Amino acid sequence: MEIREIKNKNLWEDFLARCEEKTFLQSWNWGEFCQMEGSKIWRLGIYNNEQQAANNEQLIATAFFYKIQAKRGTFIFVPHGPNIKLQVTGCKLQVLRTLLEELKKITKEEKCDFIRIAPIWERNDENIKLFKDLGFREAPIHIHPELTWELDITPSEEEILIRMRKTTRYLIKQAQKNDEVKIIQSVNSIDVEKFDELNQQTVDRHHFFPFSLDYLKNELSAFFPDNQISIFLGRYRDELVSSGIFVFWQGIGFYHHGASSLKYSKIPVSYLLLWEAIKEAKKRGCKKFNFWGIAPVFVETKTGISNFQFPISKHPWAGLTLFKIGFGGYKKEYIKTQDFPLSSKYWLTYIFEKMRKIKRGL
Repeated sequence: MEIREIKNKNLWEDFLARCEEKTFLQSWNWGEFCQMEGSKIWRLGIYNNEQQAANNEQLIATAFFYKIQAKRGTFIFVPHGPNIKLQVTGCKLQVLRTLLEELKKITKEEKCDFIRIAPIWERNDENIKLFKDLGFREAPIHIHPELTWELDITPSEEEILIRMRKTTRYLIKQAQKNDEVKIIQSVNSIDVEKFDELNQQTVDRHHFFPFSLDYLKNELSAFFPDNQISIFLGRYRDELVSSGIFVFWQGIGFYHHGASSLKYSKIPVSYLLLWEAIKEAKKRGCKKFNFWGIAPVFVETKTGISNFQFPISKHPWAGLTLFKIGFGGYKKEYIKTQDFPLSSKYWLTYIFEKMRKIKRGL
């Protein structure tokens, strides 16, 4: 196998279109966003050249990654990658080994302390063993979701509504009947500022570290030229009480950021807003809707068979998870984020991140 840099956007995006498991974190435009954020980035293609004599070299995998410089350590991060073409998933070990060797070279040049990969590979014994055999270990924290909630949106709107949790369906209809509830879709940077103001209220309630306003504006700028992003604003009596930022990429809608106010908590604006975003994804030809991260701990029913699995109430994301899974769908669980230590400094990062995770109750 051979690794080469990919500089052609169409080649990159066309390859990802042939991959079944993917998120926008490996998209070309997410790379543009990371550059706007000041990160050094790489886009590499892994080719199978065993039949090169027959002029049949083949791109079988891609990996986008970037350099993160933080107080806790400097490292290379591969978000939700590498991506492997569906027809050649049997060569995961070779792809991973080839990528790791290239990452080692790059991290040496960039003076990094470790490599971190957040694979979008199913969490099973086989995939876990692949990383373990190559010397990886589970990271103390994750940067992007390892457990997500997805919904098949190919059925009609009526069918999707029927499959929802009864309470969710009822609240959507209640909001639709309320003339004082308005949902607006926008791509205006001014509305990013409105989202950010509302998000500060969410931060105060849930005590998490928010993305900066510049971060949100850069994300809008990166995806806007290809019409892949929208801001949804939910108003009640002309007052902003709910908002979300959604990415629409390669047939999937993503609920990437959400914010809300408790001022009119009994008015189900957020339910209608998310339903309108799902409908927008359908209009754009999306087949799936990804609700992004959910709580990692579930209580199963006694029979083990249920349309909904409710999270442990003590988890910080319990309420948000119940809100998301009420729209129907299924969970997708990926293997844990993996670290490959390169220096003793990694262990300082490990301790710092482990303590932060405990403090946040995750």
